[in-house]
Amino acid sequence: MPKVTVDGLELEVPAGATVLQACEMAGKEIPRFCYHERLSIAGNCRMCLVEVAPGPPKPQASCALPATEGQIIRTDSAMVKKAREGVMEFLLINHPLDCPICDQGGECDLQDQSIAYGRGASRYDENKRAVTEKYMGPIVKTVMTRCIQCTRCIRFAEEVAGIEEIGAIGRGENMQITSYLERAVTSELSGNVVDLCPVGALTSKPYAFEARPWELKKTPSIDVMDAVGTNIRLDSRGRAVLRALPRINDDVNEEWASDKTRHAVDGLTHRRLDKPYVRKGGKLVAVSWAEAFEAVRANWSGEAAVIAGDQVDCETMFAARELAGTAMLEGRQTGLAYDTSSLSAVNFNTTIAGIENADVILLVGSDTRREAPLVNTRIQKAVRKRGARVFAIGPVTDLTYKVEWLGDDLGALTKAPKALADALKIAERPAIIVGGGALRYEGVHGAALAFTKKYKLVRPSTGSRVWNGFNVLHFAAARMGGLMLGFAHDGGIKALAAKRPKLAFFLGADEVDYSLFADSFKVYVGHHGDNGAHHADVILPGAAYSEKSGTYVNLEGRVQRGERAVFPPGDAREDWAIFRALSDVLGKRLPFDSLDQLRAEMAKAVPALGVEGLADYGWSEPKLPSTVSSKVADYPIKDFYLTNAICRASPTMQRCSAELVHGEEFLEAAE
Repeated sequence: MPKVTVDGLELEVPAGATVLQACEMAGKEIPRFCYHERLSIAGNCRMCLVEVAPGPPKPQASCALPATEGQIIRTDSAMVKKAREGVMEFLLINHPLDCPICDQGGECDLQDQSIAYGRGASRYDENKRAVTEKYMGPIVKTVMTRCIQCTRCIRFAEEVAGIEEIGAIGRGENMQITSYLERAVTSELSGNVVDLCPVGALTSKPYAFEARPWELKKTPSIDVMDAVGTNIRLDSRGRAVLRALPRINDDVNEEWASDKTRHAVDGLTHRRLDKPYVRKGGKLVAVSWAEAFEAVRANWSGEAAVIAGDQVDCETMFAARELAGTAMLEGRQTGLAYDTSSLSAVNFNTTIAGIENADVILLVGSDTRREAPLVNTRIQKAVRKRGARVFAIGPVTDLTYKVEWLGDDLGALTKAPKALADALKIAERPAIIVGGGALRYEGVHGAALAFTKKYKLVRPSTGSRVWNGFNVLHFAAARMGGLMLGFAHDGGIKALAAKRPKLAFFLGADEVDYSLFADSFKVYVGHHGDNGAHHADVILPGAAYSEKSGTYVNLEGRVQRGERAVFPPGDAREDWAIFRALSDVLGKRLPFDSLDQLRAEMAKAVPALGVEGLADYGWSEPKLPSTVSSKVADYPIKDFYLTNAICRASPTMQRCSAELVHGEEFLEAAE
């Protein structure tokens, strides 16, 4: 490890570190615009200048300079100060005076660094250049006159999102950043360029002119749009959530979030259920809570079926389970019926961060780009940085990286094609990812486990560590938590419906085939007037994920908790509180009166849900039939932007679907 001296402080830095990283290890702040820890080095803004000896008698860009033995680095010399002032002066020559009307105001790197490192005045009075706005789709708003050409957005699009749709045209002063043919950017991760942009050139179109950052209350939460468990921050004002931003968690989402995570929040204020309803004469009629509870009591026989939707928190499922007092529990509302006797056999065992270390990956009926975009970025990182080979069984689709397609016949699990078999023989860290597109077919789960055993996908790795390459990719935020709580009826939802329960609770379950429950009295506990509400006999208005504190378990078994950002609208209440109040009416009082008491009871029943972090499921392989002769007909997610009730109520997601999925064209008004 080389030793360097930074402003008189001697320290050792890792081999391969840059001077900028060495300075940060020494506790020195180095200004930058183009450099970003998760992107390749561009070295084009020149703001990170430092003085280095031995070396030329001039400032050098620290982001692109390797740290070597014996370097003496100065970050605060007069030369460095003058050089940074000069760079900032050049950057501001053409930058417009837009700060009062710019959405980046208050969160702008250029503002902050011009105050800290810039001159007090400019010596230039020539006319500023102007650049025409570029169209990048329904998510990203552009004001390209502000652009300082740091190229962060270009590098993100290519290296993380995996699409080459953003680039630069022209040279020198005439250089401009634009999307390909000025069309909408098709990536599910395009909104991240707004966070990356150090100026106001790229801002959020749905959030434009809504609020200033200092007006907003910031609440840590967990995203429920997919099963990744993205760590987010909900920014709210009054009783409305105005935006969702990612929080840094290197084990889960790094610092990215999908467009659905970011921009479905406007659906939280549309089509809301804010009062109880009871069906009378074929029509839903608004009633009081007491009347709604009485309608449920009239159909209560001591037990009920409970079907959990995709976005339900563990507290709600636990409260419903305790009240229903039954084995008729199901969370796989779309009809999947795979074996759940071993949670490790339905888990993403490699972990989200760990999959980027795999060298051979087999995707089985899984469109990772739409089902879990932030898992897809990890696979792409494995391909791009480590040369991993990816094989896939299923219909050909664009996953943003090179894939060797093996056709759609699931029989390839029992008799692997030669190319796959040869790759697995020499692989050090092989992995399989089984998706919902395959799990709906009989025998696939067992065939995948047999494949895992045959090719030793679970094996000792470095030291005593075990490499577990068997993964099931869920795409519902409630799935793993529901499985831990027993929401998996033997034979799936069809077998449950065949028992013809007199009373059935539906917890935000909008994807259910309600014709299966034609003979049941249906109670819908949810927050949006979607499919479930239309079929319900009683509606009990609940809270969305932003309106309650909740525990969620992501696809790798990581237990996480989100906090309440705002209160539910109207007469709506937190779901667990609804079941607590209903239990008094039904004469089956639940043993908790607060969220903390509920969590304590839940932790007694399922200890893993009482501790945040990765749950330890061990590793056990259930003995299952492994004969499979089906073909993957299609993937479960047809429209990435409209997968749940919140998205379907969101004007932004509706427009994304219309434009990016269905190819509709939208005209932009001149501003």
